[in-house]
Amino acid sequence: MATKEELKRRICERIDARRSQIEGIGDHIMAHPEPGFKEFKTAKLVANTMEEFGVSFESGLGITGVKGVLKGKRPGPTVALIGELDSLVVADHPNADPETGAAHACGHNAQIAGLMGAMMGMVDSQAAEELAGTVIFFAVPAEEYVQVEYRLGLAREGKLSYLGGKPELVKLGHFDDVDMAAMIHTHSLPQQMKKAAVSDSTNGCLVKLIRYIGRAAHAGAEPHLGVNALYAAQVAMTAINALRETFKEEDVIRVHPIITKGGDLVNVIPSEVRMETFVRGKTNDAILEADRKVGRALRAGAMALGAKVEIETLPGYMPLRNDKNMKAIFKANADDLFGADDYTEIGHQPGSTDMGDLSLLMPALHPYIGGATGGFHSAEWHISDKDMGYLAPAKSLAMLAVDLLYGQAKKAQEVLEEYQPEFSKEEYISLQDQIFQTEVYDGESGQGELK
Repeated sequence: MATKEELKRRICERIDARRSQIEGIGDHIMAHPEPGFKEFKTAKLVANTMEEFGVSFESGLGITGVKGVLKGKRPGPTVALIGELDSLVVADHPNADPETGAAHACGHNAQIAGLMGAMMGMVDSQAAEELAGTVIFFAVPAEEYVQVEYRLGLAREGKLSYLGGKPELVKLGHFDDVDMAAMIHTHSLPQQMKKAAVSDSTNGCLVKLIRYIGRAAHAGAEPHLGVNALYAAQVAMTAINALRETFKEEDVIRVHPIITKGGDLVNVIPSEVRMETFVRGKTNDAILEADRKVGRALRAGAMALGAKVEIETLPGYMPLRNDKNMKAIFKANADDLFGADDYTEIGHQPGSTDMGDLSLLMPALHPYIGGATGGFHSAEWHISDKDMGYLAPAKSLAMLAVDLLYGQAKKAQEVLEEYQPEFSKEEYISLQDQIFQTEVYDGESGQGELK
């Protein structure tokens, strides 16, 4: 029987031997981006790769998810290693799809390359012979919360319950057999983050779709007969900006509305204007309090102009809390891979991820490894160091799985014993379902109702 360190070294050697194949996967996905719940080609690539390596899998989970299973020699806990299939929509990115504007401007292509690399290294090294438990290689859809109207249409057709990939997979039961989960996000190496980093937590969020309804009229001849929905939206955005000083700094509130439809013709008073916004915060209580204020601001816009407003509130993502014991394992492996001087901890981060939903149900880890250049979600983002972007996450994920499940899976048992979930699955689903809400408010009469 190999020692744990010998096994990890053997896995890393096998990953290095598969360098060209792993890089090819990452580069191919970069060149063929697909937004959430549309990642059919990317999912097929993952499924084909699992089949090639003899890993049994299920596909079509949550529309596009692919779940591979590698069973250890002895029974024990189940660890899910995760990669995200989807891209953003960044039309001016040099690798954007010319028809859809989809682009990998956040490194999910590297996540899938790393996930497949971890699988290759563990299969090639016969690591399962030394493990107690199961490793799941889970390629999941739709982490980026984009194209909300499209996803809402899928929900109305009964094809989805939730609009994010991991929440949907939780609802469907595809995490019921998972005890803990980990993934690695690529980052673009700002000086303070070094080569590897872990946050304590990240923001959660709610999502709001807003529709102002006014009255059309000739903008030059008879504007007084119209009700300007665009002005109602502008008043609401001004009110939201005025609220910012009421948000407590420790709650890390972020509200960032956009107008997705501003009118139809320049000589017609806008009768319909559509907006979207996230309401982000560090805790669920902080998010709900900020959301109450934002709702008031949205109603104020309607009241000011005598317009109507429809406010659709959708569940977004839960705040992330990284498991401290899994974080310690990641740090030890990062020290081995990069050196202790190239690891850092970065406190709370204001972005949001649906890994947060998993972290409140099971021990979870969402660290960062470098390898990219350019800002998140920008046209400049790309994988500039493939050793860091593709191979290092593969090694780190596989090493984490070995640390957790080696021998009699003692470390995984310790993680599970110390973890306290925020919710049961049933409580989580109930909370998510309660967030779905549509309010219609008539600014002329000052009356509103919930649908």
